[in-house]
Amino acid sequence: MDALSRVIELARIRGSLDLRCQLSGDFALAHDPLPPGEAAFHLMLSGNAELGLEDDTHLVMAAGDFVLLPRGTAHVVSGTGQAERGPMRMDSDGPLLSRRNTDGEIEMDLLCGRFSYSPGSADLVMSVLPDVLHISLAKETQLQALGSVVSLLRDEVVHQQSGAFAIVTALSQAIFVLALRAYAQRDGMPPSLLALLSDPRLGRAVLAMVKEPEKAWTIELLAKRSNMSRATFARHFSEKSNTSPMELLASLRMRFAGELLESSTLATADIAERVGYQSESAFGKVFQKIIGQTPAAFRRKRKGN
Repeated sequence: MDALSRVIELARIRGSLDLRCQLSGDFALAHDPLPPGEAAFHLMLSGNAELGLEDDTHLVMAAGDFVLLPRGTAHVVSGTGQAERGPMRMDSDGPLLSRRNTDGEIEMDLLCGRFSYSPGSADLVMSVLPDVLHISLAKETQLQALGSVVSLLRDEVVHQQSGAFAIVTALSQAIFVLALRAYAQRDGMPPSLLALLSDPRLGRAVLAMVKEPEKAWTIELLAKRSNMSRATFARHFSEKSNTSPMELLASLRMRFAGELLESSTLATADIAERVGYQSESAFGKVFQKIIGQTPAAFRRKRKGN
């Protein structure tokens, strides 16, 4: 498994589709803010609409556009089409809930959904994204893979054959990953874990940390994985991430530990050893510093005890 896939797995990012909007004429659909751990997304299948935020940020969504609001920010999707429209109604006959205001010409076909994630671990990804991540296939012509996924998703939504909902949900998650990849490849990408992962050499060091968190990594060993000198590696790593290799290693280890605390019955000492700590006490101090609570308190809260 590659480093980005492992980080996304840690964050437990799961996509779900809420509804399909097939609308005409003028309309305004208000979306309330989502609770922590949820991010709204929209995928425009055809037509166009405007997405507006409370801070007067506005963007136009065109066919093929994917928009993600990582922090679940409240927003309004509006349209000013010319076709005749009727009253807004919901249709639950198919596998996907549908909102319509016309039986005639459809000027906008939009998929609306959300990604749920584990807030602590997902900070590695979600915290580095802008309030609105807008990926335009019309402009990002190199994203042929994303275009293919969108086409397949559109076909599944339109034909609604057996298993369509499961396929659409899985494809939504694939689009999330492809959108992250596209964002990471943009010029001017701010320092972050995504910037590290998009760097061919530094990404090898991150992958080594992810694959073997229990190993006694040093800057020298990680630099060797990246085929760099120690000084060059440390400098480039800091420039790309605004953190040091050892700080990122500690953060990744604590996320791995949190996953084990929640999903297993292993003793804390055994978990500490699995993420590179021979001392349970030392592990506990680092865990509380990074996660904000002791391993025992974290486990009780996550298991509902």
